[in-house]
Amino acid sequence: MTFDHASPPLARALAEHGYGAPTPVQAAVLRPEAEGRDILVSAQTGSGKTVAFGLAMASDLIGAGERVPDSGAPLGLVIAPTRELALQVAQELRWLYAQAGARVVACVGGMNPHAERRALAAGAEIVVGTPGRLRDHLERGALDLSRLATAALDEADEMLDMGFREDLEFILDATPETRRTLLFSATMPKSIVALAKKYQRNALRIEAAGGETGHADIDYRAVRVDPRETEKVVINLLRFFDSPTAIVFCNTRESSRHLQAMLQERGFTAALLSGELGQHERNLSIQALRDGRARVCVATDVAARGLDLPTVGLVIHADLPHDAEALQHRSGRTGRAGRKGVSVLLVAPKARRRAENLLAEAKVVPDWQAPPSAEDIGKLDRERMARDAAFSDEPNEEENEIAAALLAEHGAEKCAAALARLLRARLPEAEEVSDPGHAPDFSGGKAPRAGRQPLTGSVWFRLDIGRERNADPKWMLPMLCRKGGVTRADIGAIRIFPKDSKVEIAGPAAESFLKNMRRPGGDAVRVERIGSGGEDARDAGDWKGSKPHKGGKKGKF
Repeated sequence: MTFDHASPPLARALAEHGYGAPTPVQAAVLRPEAEGRDILVSAQTGSGKTVAFGLAMASDLIGAGERVPDSGAPLGLVIAPTRELALQVAQELRWLYAQAGARVVACVGGMNPHAERRALAAGAEIVVGTPGRLRDHLERGALDLSRLATAALDEADEMLDMGFREDLEFILDATPETRRTLLFSATMPKSIVALAKKYQRNALRIEAAGGETGHADIDYRAVRVDPRETEKVVINLLRFFDSPTAIVFCNTRESSRHLQAMLQERGFTAALLSGELGQHERNLSIQALRDGRARVCVATDVAARGLDLPTVGLVIHADLPHDAEALQHRSGRTGRAGRKGVSVLLVAPKARRRAENLLAEAKVVPDWQAPPSAEDIGKLDRERMARDAAFSDEPNEEENEIAAALLAEHGAEKCAAALARLLRARLPEAEEVSDPGHAPDFSGGKAPRAGRQPLTGSVWFRLDIGRERNADPKWMLPMLCRKGGVTRADIGAIRIFPKDSKVEIAGPAAESFLKNMRRPGGDAVRVERIGSGGEDARDAGDWKGSKPHKGGKKGKF
């Protein structure tokens, strides 16, 4: 499908900006059944939804014509949860509607309200803003919504989570009942359904969120790290992937400031996005990332809300996200609108269980890997140098003369060595890092037995706890000793499966172990005997569908 069904001036603007085929959500709003109707769209960040609601609004703003009429008051309104997102939406709609002659005005907190009021008074066909600032302009009489044809709510679930329900209802109540309402939300909780029921009529439901398994265009990786080497691993990841733009997420302002300063010292062009920055400073950071003066953005979750940088190919979670929603939001900064991206979580041994729970909740299956080594990066550097633009660009006459003089004086080998030094000097040095991942914390399978010989005459027991209940040898071993009344010497292998686990107990201690484990009180774990003796017993009596939990890949990048 192409943009043939889009309004002609918008279709031309899309072609000029390199848009070939619409994303699923863009295609959905262009279908005949969506024209003129209220729509309720489930769309994840990065799905191309800004262009989607821009396309959906066109029938009300332009109709069959070529230009948006001068109505004397706004015809289109877009409400977004944050300043950054509202400014980005306004920027997108400006080029999308440029050939239709639409004036787009942004009204957001942190900007000069007097300048916004002057822009509104001068005339605007489309207004984009945050709930609080839009309500302020309405209450002051600076914003006239009496002729509004379409209202679009972007990331509606986030606006409700941020406490903007009252402001949203105030704004929508000030619009004509005949207006069309486009509601875009990543999730559909009861609060969103209630809002849609109150302000939409016969809405068409569009499912374009790409499911609940994380973004299809994002390659998730979990990298094992020694916590003392976190910053070194961040450096190596940035060097390994060499993305045009990368975002590194930290959980606190202090850690983001520290990491940004460290990266700058190491030769990276790094910008900071932290909640402590003023709007002007944040705008400068975003602009530096957009125009390529900075290639790395170090950010906190709050500061990166709604951040849309089309060239982001890599997201690094230097600190683990607090929950699955934060993981998906962070990761959604890459892999946008059909582009591929990589999301890397740095996981220290002690944080493995929390990381696994987080990934499972987000329905993400990552590749577990060692951090890229200095040797890995060195090999890539040599390949990249051979493809450097310096070799592909045609030299001019003066450059040919200089090259001939250098060759005559130094010879080809010395000239090539000098060029290699210059190319390498532009690159930050890679770090020597270790891989803690061969410890049991990352194995995901059965626990090692510290070199102990297999128990003779052993008995195997099944426990009704597995990976899905966060079973882990670290806490299972002391629990078995305490509740089962055995010593560590009496316990052999511990094999953990998704829904259950198997434990090998020395024969002489088996009966008392079973009796003690079945006593009431303490840890509520159901235990049953499944076999005894020899290697064959280790795989006997498997419950149907229970397979050993296999850990992630241990290979390098």
